[in-house]
Amino acid sequence: MTGSPGEHPHAPRTSPETQGWHASLEHQTLQTPQTPPDSPAPRPPQSTAFESKPAQALRRITGAALGPYQSAVVRIGFSAAWLLFLLRELPHRRELYGPDGPWSWDMAQRLVDGNHAFTALLWTDSTLWFEVVYAVAVLSSALLMLGWRTRTMSVLFMVGVLSLQNRSVFMGDGGDNVIHLMAIYLVLTRCGQVWSLDARRRARAAARAARSGEPVPDRVGPALWAVLGAALVAVTLLGDAGGGWLLIFWGLWAAQALWWAAGRYGRGEPRALLDVVANLAHNATMVVIMAEVCLIYATAGWYKIQGSRWQDGTALYYPLHLDYFSPWPALSDILGGSGLIVMLLTYGTVAVQVAFPFTLFNRRVKNVLLVMMMLEHAGIALLLGLPFFSLAMIAADAVFLPTGFLRWLGGRVGRLRERLAARVAPRRRTDEEQRPRTLVA
Repeated sequence: MTGSPGEHPHAPRTSPETQGWHASLEHQTLQTPQTPPDSPAPRPPQSTAFESKPAQALRRITGAALGPYQSAVVRIGFSAAWLLFLLRELPHRRELYGPDGPWSWDMAQRLVDGNHAFTALLWTDSTLWFEVVYAVAVLSSALLMLGWRTRTMSVLFMVGVLSLQNRSVFMGDGGDNVIHLMAIYLVLTRCGQVWSLDARRRARAAARAARSGEPVPDRVGPALWAVLGAALVAVTLLGDAGGGWLLIFWGLWAAQALWWAAGRYGRGEPRALLDVVANLAHNATMVVIMAEVCLIYATAGWYKIQGSRWQDGTALYYPLHLDYFSPWPALSDILGGSGLIVMLLTYGTVAVQVAFPFTLFNRRVKNVLLVMMMLEHAGIALLLGLPFFSLAMIAADAVFLPTGFLRWLGGRVGRLRERLAARVAPRRRTDEEQRPRTLVA
């Protein structure tokens, strides 16, 4: 549940076979050599001609955390979706998840006693405690989106999501269910390798250490580790959290201490072993995320096939004529008034959802259906007024985006940022020159 106890610029490196290819764990706050955030992520180590295929596959899945750009997009997308939702519902937060909601504290307590779900909001019915938990959820979502201390923020993000959603189980929709699952998965991924403040901090610290020849101490990591460790001790002594969840949080907290100790006092092999375990956890979790997305679309498509309204091609007609799902009534009337458009959209939705899992081994077809599904969710956000559900599903779909496209997109965003910075810099210099200067005797 914590960030690592600290960073050390002279942490032991991995074995020669994997040296230079182990991506830095985005959760860690140990100082390891990193590529700049806008540069390509490290590739897996190249296999030799004498290795068997199983050995090559093992080298690939243990030598690096695969899909660094995809995991970064998933991190940014889901944290942004949850953050925007929390900000939109800020005026109504107490009615949704707090003491003023229809799902009372006693009813939630009885439900949690039965299903053993985790929620920090049931430790006390204090309004102040609710505000603290809500604030932590907002802050952790923003920092995880930016990629600041992603290891710590991923755990706090999970705590915020589970605490709010398990407090009022009837306040969510399909998008909230996806965020619920992904918040747990993100804890096991190395989602801060690229496009994060952590990656930029590590690159700058490595460059500074190379210039000066002196280690760059990290004070924030040990502080986070100590503060959250003290909070975990308090929670354990109060006995509010369940034993299983306490074991998980203590395990995460101890893992960061072990990682720091291996980096500071180890002689190469302990750190290499932990790096391999982290890569395996990341890669396995990315496979689980992809399987989860395929399962969502497969079950949704096959259930639609069994519905009579989807079979006769009129299913989309009805939500387009519901006032609750019509933020743009005129546009809904135009689409709902055309039988041909309704039929094409209805059958097209079913065909895309059912076919997508079977197209993963054909890159071109998969990319075409992926674009169609993202456009479908964008249409749902526009026509039915479900922006957060759509954003969550688009973030889940992004795990299948090609690496080349994501790198191109990151390059375009980086150039746009440089242009904006170049325009802002002259204005700042002009403002400073126009400020009246005070003569000091």
